[in-house]
Amino acid sequence: MATFEERVFISEFNVQSNGSIGVRKTTEVLKDGEVISQKYWRTVLAVNDPQANEVLGAEPWYLGIANNAWATMPQGN
Repeated sequence: MATFEERVFISEFNVQSNGSIGVRKTTEVLKDGEVISQKYWRTVLAVNDPQANEVLGAEPWYLGIANNAWATMPQGN
């Protein structure tokens, strides 16, 4: 019997000079360990975006980078 698995992970994370962060999540469907399907979801987070926890919360490492980037931005950006 075939085994199916779904994997979701952040496959792109780009901090821009204005503080916005481009995020791409990849969803892979695997059959017996081999990828048989892949789809992407993209968004851009603004500085201190209230959706950051929802978008990045499953991967705290990226949420930490976002919060650090925003905390070190010069005032006025």
